[in-house]
Amino acid sequence: MDKQSLSDRIIDAIVSSSVFALLGIIVFGLAFYLMVKVAPFSVRKEIEVDQNTSLAIIMAGVIIGISLIISAAIHG
Repeated sequence: MDKQSLSDRIIDAIVSSSVFALLGIIVFGLAFYLMVKVAPFSVRKEIEVDQNTSLAIIMAGVIIGISLIISAAIHG
């Protein structure tokens, strides 16, 4: 068996982590974009202007859920 040097393994880990992080950010951004577009009202106005705490909590829950799914997918 061919043994990789420590620096090669570190470089491989950095590259794969960077690729998975980029893919995770893209998927997260897409999911957030879809949440905003599917809502029949302006999410920004509801949270910032109208101080709709309930909507902010729901959005935070969805964001955390999507992040956990992406993290589990990356971790394997």
